[in-house]
Amino acid sequence: MKKEFRNTIILLVIGVVLFFILSFLMDTEILNRYYARIVILICINVILAVSLNLIIGITGQLTLGHAGFMSIGAYAAAMATIQLNVPFPIALLLGGLAAGLIGYLIGLPTLSLKGDYLAITTLGFGEIIRVVITNIDQLGGGRGLSGIPPKTTFAWVFTIMVVTILIIYNIARSSQGRAMMSVREDEIAAEAMGINTTKYKIMAFVIGSFLAGIAGGLFSHYLMYIKPEQFGFLKSVDLVTYVVMGGMGSLTGSVFSTGILTVLPEFLRFMNDYRMIIYPLALIVIMRFRPQGLMGTKELSMKIFDKFSKGSDKDAAFKGK
Repeated sequence: MKKEFRNTIILLVIGVVLFFILSFLMDTEILNRYYARIVILICINVILAVSLNLIIGITGQLTLGHAGFMSIGAYAAAMATIQLNVPFPIALLLGGLAAGLIGYLIGLPTLSLKGDYLAITTLGFGEIIRVVITNIDQLGGGRGLSGIPPKTTFAWVFTIMVVTILIIYNIARSSQGRAMMSVREDEIAAEAMGINTTKYKIMAFVIGSFLAGIAGGLFSHYLMYIKPEQFGFLKSVDLVTYVVMGGMGSLTGSVFSTGILTVLPEFLRFMNDYRMIIYPLALIVIMRFRPQGLMGTKELSMKIFDKFSKGSDKDAAFKGK
């Protein structure tokens, strides 16, 4: 427990240092508005990928409707600020709660399914959400929803990204997280050991949906305009790709792969149409030679910090003598 708390503090310190470095680069315009936009989108995608990793990588439940929960959060948060004029943090919370509630209602009947059947069912629900939004005129319908106030800043997305990573990191190392991993490894054996597998699958699904809703709220208040097509099947596939390429169960892998796959299409823009060939080709090559993903199930090693801490303990003991 002490080690996990120390690792959490280390991750938090790394996040704070990285935040000030990126803020300095943006304020001095070393990173111009174009690159700042890419950084913000990376942060939003990391929230989505890490939350999906809880469902797919840690709990082992393949879902293809994560973009649907993102859309619920995006529209709920946007309507909260446009129609109700609520503060931005409350709007984000409302978006997350709306997505979490829908995730719970969808999870109850679907999480008894397994494998491909669960994937197809969640894909269907994701498309249902998109079609319903398209046919609600109050949400802009197929035209999209505009007039969303620009509330999302780098400070907001980075802070929520770090908090999301810390939440999933600590869940994965808790007793609940170990129960979720047992469901992933062998659901029948987990049930035989007395673990309520349905409870932990729904728990992972609701938490993942809640965080996806918050990411959607950040997304809508950054672009200031959203439409249903932005949250379709292809967006869900992108998110699954982030998780699989990074390594299912590895938060570090999700962060790295999300950064790479968000930046790669932007850096290939000079190749025009050829970038749509190079991008999937790169994915094929990576998955051919590294099928377990970039990190597998491993995380960024903290051993270097162990050496520093042991060294400081020895110095303290020496001084004590």
